[in-house]
Amino acid sequence: MPQTLFEKVWNAHAVRQLPTGQTQIYVGLHLIHEVTSPQAFDMLKARGWSVRAPHRTFATVDHIVPTDTPMRPFADVMAEQMTLALERNCLEHKIQLFNLGSKHQGIVHVIGPELGLTQPGMTIACGDSHTSTHGAFGALAFGIGTSQVRDVLASQCLAMTPLKVRRIEITGHMARGVYAKDIILSVIRRLGVEGGVGYAYEYAGDTVERMSMEERMTLCNMTIEGGARIGYVNPDRVTVDYLRDRPFAPSSANIASASTRWLSLASDPGARYDDVVRFDAAEIGPMVTWGTNPGQSVGVLENLPIDADTNSLSFMGLSAQTSINGTKIDVAFIGSCTNGRLSDLREAAKVVSGRKIAPRVRALVVPGSTEVAEAAEREGLAETFRLAGFEWRSAGCSMCLAMNPDRLNGNEICASSSNRNFKGRQGSPTGRTLLMSPAMVAAAALEGAVVDVRQFLGGLS
Repeated sequence: MPQTLFEKVWNAHAVRQLPTGQTQIYVGLHLIHEVTSPQAFDMLKARGWSVRAPHRTFATVDHIVPTDTPMRPFADVMAEQMTLALERNCLEHKIQLFNLGSKHQGIVHVIGPELGLTQPGMTIACGDSHTSTHGAFGALAFGIGTSQVRDVLASQCLAMTPLKVRRIEITGHMARGVYAKDIILSVIRRLGVEGGVGYAYEYAGDTVERMSMEERMTLCNMTIEGGARIGYVNPDRVTVDYLRDRPFAPSSANIASASTRWLSLASDPGARYDDVVRFDAAEIGPMVTWGTNPGQSVGVLENLPIDADTNSLSFMGLSAQTSINGTKIDVAFIGSCTNGRLSDLREAAKVVSGRKIAPRVRALVVPGSTEVAEAAEREGLAETFRLAGFEWRSAGCSMCLAMNPDRLNGNEICASSSNRNFKGRQGSPTGRTLLMSPAMVAAAALEGAVVDVRQFLGGLS
């Protein structure tokens, strides 16, 4: 019988059927960070358990590290304690840690792929909801809670409920100024923030096939915002070429045999899906969220819907049937596990090159990893941002979730390339977040307001 990639990878990692109806799934790669792991290690210690497969676990610091002056000890006592706990636990259990000062430190969902840890056919777990990012490689990747982090550390397994599979076909050419972020915001707007509950999303179609791996990661990253547990793209030659010569990927002598196995994992022709949804990329323009969840979005030249949620409108200070274009901003943030990769910074730098941000705007660029930061500095991107008036920071999660000093103040409105916009997400209970692509954030920083990035790219074609 033809199978989807989901079925192939799930079945390959199924240990046994549990009496609950769940499946015991073996986890091939476990990624941890400083926030959700300390309690898990404490639970191990209390039970006298060890880490079953330390060679399959990798750690980094990202969520709480300050990105302006990441010097130890951190001023935030809790942040320092969490980091010390991670260091102690990794040392005790012989887990590799990419700490501050390491050339591989960065956001967990950025460093996994760039190191070649993330590979097709894997099951990947991390105590972070945006673990779905890694599905871009044809892996089944999912976020887990702290008690499940404990379970994976102790057994390298999880009890999971099988998912249905929805194929999301995206075809056609994206217009200039339209990016993967706009595609996924359009998907979530149409299907809803709970539309994917119980599903894995398979992204397919010629639009996705033409995307780079970093664009595919953006799609899969925000799958969780649409309610789905897993998002993935079938592996192809783009996948293989990305992984070639990565530190933890198969060696040059073994890449050919590995790629044959990887490519065989793609969903078979004739595979059965529980649902199929189609999108025309040519109909999608630059998107901006107007509300308090990622499903509340419009094209930058569209009016807010007539039936827009009144509570969200009131919180955001907006009105139905008005344009999001021209909405004033106070802060511009480029970064996060959604859009903090090198290609994201390149696109934003194209917009700001030779220009200056609006006088009253506070603007930050936070690379997703030390490797991204160093590459951006070599290419002159960092200097482009500095000259435009942006603050250039070191790697970390930064203002995406404000578990660090990078926060909104009071009623500030932030144009953000991150993934969530609920009340308080960026540190202030009254701060407001407008999600958009990095290029759109760059344009908003220049204008001091939401603006169509295509005005800075040579027209609206």
